Amino acid sequence: MIGGGVNGVWVARDAAGRGLSVLLCEQDDLASATSSASSKLIHGGLRYLEQRQFRLVRESLREREVLRENAHHLIHPMQFVLPVGADSRPAWMLKLGLWIYDRLGGTSSMPRSAAVDLGSAEFDGILQNEFVEGFSYYDCWVDDARYVVLNAVDAARRGAKIRTRTKCTAARRESNRWRVTLRGMDGKDEEVRCRALVNAAGPWVSSVLENVVGQNTANAIRLVRGSHIVVPQLYDAAHAHILQSPDGRVVFTIPFEDRFTMVGTTDVTMDVAFTADWRPPSIDADETAYLCDVVNGYFRKQTSAADVVWSFSGVRPLYDDGAGSPSRITRDYVIESDAPKGEAPLISLFGGKVTTARKLAEAVMSKLRGRFLNMRDPWTKEALLPGGEMDDFPYFADELVGDYPAFDEVWLRAIARRHGTRSRAIIDTARKQTDLGWNFGGGLYAAEVDWMMAEEWAMEPDDILWRRTKCGLAVDAQGRASLADYMSRSRSG
Repeated sequence: MIGGGVNGVWVARDAAGRGLSVLLCEQDDLASATSSASSKLIHGGLRYLEQRQFRLVRESLREREVLRENAHHLIHPMQFVLPVGADSRPAWMLKLGLWIYDRLGGTSSMPRSAAVDLGSAEFDGILQNEFVEGFSYYDCWVDDARYVVLNAVDAARRGAKIRTRTKCTAARRESNRWRVTLRGMDGKDEEVRCRALVNAAGPWVSSVLENVVGQNTANAIRLVRGSHIVVPQLYDAAHAHILQSPDGRVVFTIPFEDRFTMVGTTDVTMDVAFTADWRPPSIDADETAYLCDVVNGYFRKQTSAADVVWSFSGVRPLYDDGAGSPSRITRDYVIESDAPKGEAPLISLFGGKVTTARKLAEAVMSKLRGRFLNMRDPWTKEALLPGGEMDDFPYFADELVGDYPAFDEVWLRAIARRHGTRSRAIIDTARKQTDLGWNFGGGLYAAEVDWMMAEEWAMEPDDILWRRTKCGLAVDAQGRASLADYMSRSRSG
């Protein structure tokens, strides 16, 4: 398995749970590229209805229900408010779209859409006076990078070998086996053999085919940069907004880490090649200005580039369906299977999204079933992610707070969101906050750092500050330096 993004870890987890021997290699950290730079939603994709992608929306809505039940600590229902204004689609069109959205996925555990009065007490003071009517609907929020990491944790529990900072440099068929060369952090090469190879390299999928495997593909990807900004809280409420910009695109504003608002995303086609050594770009000034302009067209509280406390960009490796506009390219996945008779198969994954990765993994397993006759049946639909052993997250978080009265409540709730029922293993025998070891700032203590290094493949400060947590928003330069020193000593000790 090549690639430690959401598609790669889901395939690895599914395969390991079916009794297959699995090795996953990732050239960087888990979720270090596209899968940590999403809009952090488990959703059906309301805007895809306009593009008539009904199958994708139906599958996504059904998966939203499945995934929510399996990860109550990571995936939370969120209300979205869709204001109606002069530049938006007409109210009748939005109402019809939401009516279809409510019903397309079948039975849902979340409230259905409804018209809302934006001048009511619930929404008063947030949007500009011209926005008086709108609609409300529900989707789910997810910590995307932790979602990837915990899928990898469960894959490892079931026997998969997870090798981060390990690059696949060559792969050649030898009859019914692949001979694969892996290069580790120490620069040394290692050869492994496998009966099937899955290329889940995301933006590097074509590069792996051409430069590692040495073959061409009839399929192609379009690389589209999506950027987000994080600004101080634009409004004090738990709901998100979906804003319609004058150019027809949509922008989300989502409550983020209690004190901030996340705004995104952009759609910028990238014309450069995504080579093996290339890294995702940063947001540019035009994208920042675009997002701020959309926000300022709706909200009473204005924002600018000077307010941005963090930004992140990801490259979406979308399957090239020939659409002219980046925002209209399909978010569906395509699975390419190269399986000559009697030879080891190669599966390459194009496109896809966080919400549908589980279904993609099942589809990959279906393609490999003929080569692995002892493969077990599908199992992931009702399988909990590590830490998800609960029926109700608010009740669990309240219980955790009650069990540790000497600890800061805000910290306990943050730990509960990140680790779920595994929180108690991190707290371990600590009886007060200072028992957790060094405080690096932002609620990040040595006990959690130790856990992430031992259990979640964290090796560098950014692995922890921006992927396994978002403590980077509050940890200052001194705290980052202390964390780097602590992790270095832990690795060498």
